[in-house]
Amino acid sequence: MSDLIQLEKRGHIAILTIDNPPANTWTAESLQALTKTIEELNEDRHIFALVVTGQGEKFFSAGADLKSFADGDKANANYMGQLFGQAFAALTAFRGVSIAAVNGYAMGGGLECAMACDIRIAEEHAQMALPEASVGLLPCAGGTQNLPWLVGEGWAKRMILCGERVDADKALKIGLVEEVVPAGKGLEKALELAEGACKQSPSAVARCKNLIMSARDGRSHTDGWRMERELFVELFYTEDQREGVNAFLEKRKPQWKNR
Repeated sequence: MSDLIQLEKRGHIAILTIDNPPANTWTAESLQALTKTIEELNEDRHIFALVVTGQGEKFFSAGADLKSFADGDKANANYMGQLFGQAFAALTAFRGVSIAAVNGYAMGGGLECAMACDIRIAEEHAQMALPEASVGLLPCAGGTQNLPWLVGEGWAKRMILCGERVDADKALKIGLVEEVVPAGKGLEKALELAEGACKQSPSAVARCKNLIMSARDGRSHTDGWRMERELFVELFYTEDQREGVNAFLEKRKPQWKNR
């Protein structure tokens, strides 16, 4: 674990804090740590949900440190691009529910990190942008792919091609975030949602998430319905399916095993 990434576990919830002041920028070290952390969390059967936030009150994450690209080194650009891609792909593929508590500026790779999560909660002072083209670069960690999916092509073009920055209220209106909360309340709300996710069967949640994400691949509705039926039956091979149904019938809380 890197000192640039802090991990705390509270029951079935993991809290990952980007901790690289003053702007919580991503580095090769922290990106590798993120990838490794997600892999380890996927192996931890006791973790059902993940909350990602930034250290401090001003920044979720300002993305990459541009000093690392100042010399125009192509090999370094390729290396960093691969690390960004691997880290946020791992975050997207986290088997549980991931929630970004956007507690301030989420710029470039910071916003891409938030978009790699399943749900985004923004504090009222948050600002979001993908400003890469303004410095001769482009979003290379899912920005051009995830943003149009979330907000539509028009707003994606405004933010990426025109460099438009959005505040929390605008982000809510265009669908970039799911809720706006007062300053300092982002983590609290994210944890509240995570607690709700932990009441669900983790076995069912993982399959539901796969089905929802597969809709991005351009599958036909017929293929999606087929997958639903197959994964529905697959759940009957899990302990959680039996526990969930019987707990309901016996009017008690289920004890999930994540298996």
